[in-house]
Amino acid sequence: MREETIKIVYHTDKIDKLTYIDGKSDWIDLRAAEDVEFHAGEFRLVNLGVSMQLPKGYEAHVVPRSSTFKNYGLIQTNSCGIIDQTYCGQNDIWRWPAYATRDVVVHANDRICQFRIVENQPKIHFDEVEYLEGEDRGGFGSTGKN
Repeated sequence: MREETIKIVYHTDKIDKLTYIDGKSDWIDLRAAEDVEFHAGEFRLVNLGVSMQLPKGYEAHVVPRSSTFKNYGLIQTNSCGIIDQTYCGQNDIWRWPAYATRDVVVHANDRICQFRIVENQPKIHFDEVEYLEGEDRGGFGSTGKN
């Protein structure tokens, strides 16, 4: 397995340092950098307290943890956040866009989302054709219907 290096700046001492747990998951938990009080129906950008310089040719995918909605009633508003390698300055602090479905308080150091890095997509050329030769599966949303 290839190993990459990510330069990271912690903007607070209120969160645990990021760790990678080899063998358990290749996702890395991110934590709230401060206490944030939400009221139902409210949107906030939760400060994650870190800035990073990703390796060339990579991007980060940021998503909620599997327990985030159950524990906090929070939904990530952009479904999957993409942070590209150009978002790498000292003040390019990572944040998590959250919408509250109920009143809740997120405390500093709570694990609320996670990320992994993924290689950028290769350059693509589109070849326009009149007909596709693949098997027709029935259109969008048809999978699993009898």
